[in-house]
Amino acid sequence: MSQKTPRTHIRNFSIIAHIDHGKSTLADRLIQACQGLTERELKEQVLDSMDIERERGITIKSQTVRLFYTAKNGESYQLNLMDTPGHVDFAYEVSRSLAACEGSLLIVDASQGVEAQTLANVYQAIENDHELIPILNKVDLPAAEPDRVREQIEDVIGIDASDAILASAKTGLGIEDILEAIVHRLPAPEGDAARPLQALLVDSWYDTYLGVVTLVRIKEGVLKPGIKIKMMNTKAVYLVDQVGCFTPKVQKTEALYPGEIGYISANIKQVADCQVGDTITTEKDGCLEPLKGFKPSIPVVFCGMFPVDASEFEVLRESLSKLRLNDASFHFETESSAALGFGFRCGFLGLLHLEIIQERLEREFDLDLITTAPSVIYRVHKTDGSMTELHNPADMPDAVRIDYIEEPWIRATIMVPDDYLGPTLSLCTDRRGEQVDMTYVGNRVMVVYRLPLNEIVFDFYDRLKSISKGYASFDYQLDSYERSHLVKVGILVNSEPVDALSFICHRDRAESRGREICSRLKDLIPRQLFKIAVQAAIGGKIIARETVSAMRKDVTAKCYGGDVSRKRKLLDKQKKGKKKMRQIGNVEIPQSAFLAALKRDEN
Repeated sequence: MSQKTPRTHIRNFSIIAHIDHGKSTLADRLIQACQGLTERELKEQVLDSMDIERERGITIKSQTVRLFYTAKNGESYQLNLMDTPGHVDFAYEVSRSLAACEGSLLIVDASQGVEAQTLANVYQAIENDHELIPILNKVDLPAAEPDRVREQIEDVIGIDASDAILASAKTGLGIEDILEAIVHRLPAPEGDAARPLQALLVDSWYDTYLGVVTLVRIKEGVLKPGIKIKMMNTKAVYLVDQVGCFTPKVQKTEALYPGEIGYISANIKQVADCQVGDTITTEKDGCLEPLKGFKPSIPVVFCGMFPVDASEFEVLRESLSKLRLNDASFHFETESSAALGFGFRCGFLGLLHLEIIQERLEREFDLDLITTAPSVIYRVHKTDGSMTELHNPADMPDAVRIDYIEEPWIRATIMVPDDYLGPTLSLCTDRRGEQVDMTYVGNRVMVVYRLPLNEIVFDFYDRLKSISKGYASFDYQLDSYERSHLVKVGILVNSEPVDALSFICHRDRAESRGREICSRLKDLIPRQLFKIAVQAAIGGKIIARETVSAMRKDVTAKCYGGDVSRKRKLLDKQKKGKKKMRQIGNVEIPQSAFLAALKRDEN
């Protein structure tokens, strides 16, 4: 079967950059230049299809689009473009997109220069043997310094930037040069249509009408409707119903050939059968070797998610499965809590990722959720020589059986203008950081720090942004596990432990953090007819306490005059009742109190 576009005329490339350096806007201009959409259909950030992406102005999901471009030499080319996220929490999305392409457009803001996330994405592209085309975007800004940024790319990243293209995605400057560079500087994909089918499963999502739809990159062979395919990892077999591509509108095609990226629908009902990174082949005479796939993502932040209404547990399970299909870096397993009932322990790549997943569950699936305190994975070494991984502070073994605990440390790269270096260094030191390296590139400083993950998980990035007026950029990867003096701080309300509020922290910080949460809860728990003690404890030792004072009912209101002993008698009776109530009374903690109590104080 002959291929419509010759393989030598196909180019697969992704756009990589730091947050806000103009990836999605450049994608819009390329779609416009190749007439993928009419002027009427074009809107800003056309590939950011989720409401949440448009509201926050960030890309969360990688999006694919097939464009056709006629080069200056008169030949027609098929361009498969992948727009990727820039935020560190969505690095796994980027790694998957890069595995499906042969080249990358590296976009650097001509006024901001190289940032931490630029570096991280470039190294991922180099690992995937990508050909890189450096592009200096936003050259129309008054603050743009293309020559300085060119030098910076060569000094910091170590790639030749002498032929970097000057562009402005906003005004459309340099778009023609970028398209010509894609055609002439990026390699064509490898592959042979006569060989057995071998396709990489890049992404998948749930469609109400079609079931599970998968995005694939064809390496060898041809994929067309009516053939039986097999997932090599899960051994599931399906009949292909339709194949197509995005231009960016959904367009059915006759077949997908080597080097092409497109979608397939095959009436897949089982969400578990679609594993990102799996190899798809034909049921009969399929390929023997699966493709390399992707390294599985390792979640770094965990938290519990519980439905407010216990009857919605199954709905939550189904919703999580559908989201997991669309976001392979998200993990979950069932757990139960004494205070909150049945729910799920979920793993994320960071706090923004957690926030986005929570918001998507509430919007797309109409769920009301309670989330517990985010925590990281600790390694608990017991006195009997065994080691267990601890995801939930509530599962911490008895202190007598623990030999020592190890916590995860990360290697963070922070790039900051030297005016804000002092506050940045003191922030890292406050969070128990250890400085590894510090280098100057012009008036910017690249600082490398080792930090404990549980210190940055809450609000480190927000604090860094506020002390540097938004100029600092931050990227990290897991480094190692190290022994540390950690303790579990339990929160008791009316002498009853609330496991959803317990947390693990360093012994030196335990008292101040416990006191902070107790004073927060004092304001958040509604007053009762009796006094409520809110305490923080390490084991059996109370380290902080606050008291929610009782509401008082005027029991003497019906006494008009008369002897004082009558009033005394009524007050004594009330006192006895309150004492009894305190012993058997239950305190309901409102849902809003959980998250409000866990947010750290800015000061």
